[in-house]
Amino acid sequence: MFSAWNRRDRPPEEGAAAELQVFSVDKTFFSSLKGILLETELALTFIIFICFTASISAYMAAALLEFLITLTFLFFYATQYYQRFDQLNWPCLDFLRCLSAIIIFLVVSFAAVTSREGAAIAAFVFGIILVSVFAYDAFKIYWTEMAPRAAQGTQQ
Repeated sequence: MFSAWNRRDRPPEEGAAAELQVFSVDKTFFSSLKGILLETELALTFIIFICFTASISAYMAAALLEFLITLTFLFFYATQYYQRFDQLNWPCLDFLRCLSAIIIFLVVSFAAVTSREGAAIAAFVFGIILVSVFAYDAFKIYWTEMAPRAAQGTQQ
């Protein structure tokens, strides 16, 4: 029924466009509040990773891991690919990502500042700024996504 002949009959642009349609980027997402928050988190996490690489290499794994997790969430949100995984509670996952990043960067930032190196102190300052950005993101996620769902569940 579905053979190579059917694929050959279609124009090549249609097949390629259908495959690329899956990863089409929503450019308006990058200028939205959530997009700006994710971009800021990504930039600050990368700066902290560079600072830790220059001073204390023991803590750079935490920054690299959080960079990759934030990059993954940015990719899923920008391409609307997260909608394919409708069994996952994305606001809850994003909220837990923010909470875990707050805890990790608070601990790592205060541990790094004890070394008294210039790059470690810079990582501490950027870490505190990043913790405040993650806290604001968690606050926005809770009040816009999670609190209305909880209120709808109690009204029924």
